[in-house]
Amino acid sequence: MKCYDCDTEAGTDTSATGVCDRCGLHTCQDHSLVVPAGVVVPSGLGRTLSPLPARRVVCHTCRAAETAR
Repeated sequence: MKCYDCDTEAGTDTSATGVCDRCGLHTCQDHSLVVPAGVVVPSGLGRTLSPLPARRVVCHTCRAAETAR
């Protein structure tokens, strides 16, 4: 697969190395970020957040939308 942003911005066929967790587009290392993700685990009768974060890949567009105030 090709990186969507590389293909639309520069017309290059850079290989994708990940898939955005939010929008599903294929991204290369230059157009993606690996960010921590909280993991909810069962705890007794309820749920709690794991002390160790997981990770997820997001494109720059989705990350900007997630962090906008």
